[in-house]
Amino acid sequence: MVWSQGCALGCPGCFNPQTHSGSGAGVVRTAGEVAEEVLADAACVEGVTVTGGEPLEQPAAVAAFCGAVRARSGLSVIVLSGFSRAEIEADAARSAAVADADVVIAGRYNARLRLARGLRGSANKEYWLRTGRYTAGDLAAVPELEITVTDDGTLTFTGMAAPEGEF
Repeated sequence: MVWSQGCALGCPGCFNPQTHSGSGAGVVRTAGEVAEEVLADAACVEGVTVTGGEPLEQPAAVAAFCGAVRARSGLSVIVLSGFSRAEIEADAARSAAVADADVVIAGRYNARLRLARGLRGSANKEYWLRTGRYTAGDLAAVPELEITVTDDGTLTFTGMAAPEGEF
């Protein structure tokens, strides 16, 4: 999973507000550097998901990253965006950013329509299936929570559901 930093959409109830500041606390890397890191582990994963923050607020970097992944691997590419499909299609830079994506999950998060499954935070978010690689059913089957344990014992929780219990 690739996390972008910065989001000006301000969806009330967003589960990831720590990524909204454009400055962030992380290390700034180029799209090429991130692609190299992902491609180094390509044998271990099926694909890459680009999320944030709002990835399409950095459309040139997302286009470069997705293009590099597509050109140099068989990995799938999924982009999660708060922009609607119409907003993406109406903007040349955003359209170029998702040109190499298999799926775009588009639309602003709406807390009243919270769904938290199938990679959609709320029911209004649209699956935009750009290639035949995945179906809506494939996406609906994605687990609500994934837990990764690294070699040093670090736990990483990814997904829509909050983990229960003590960790």
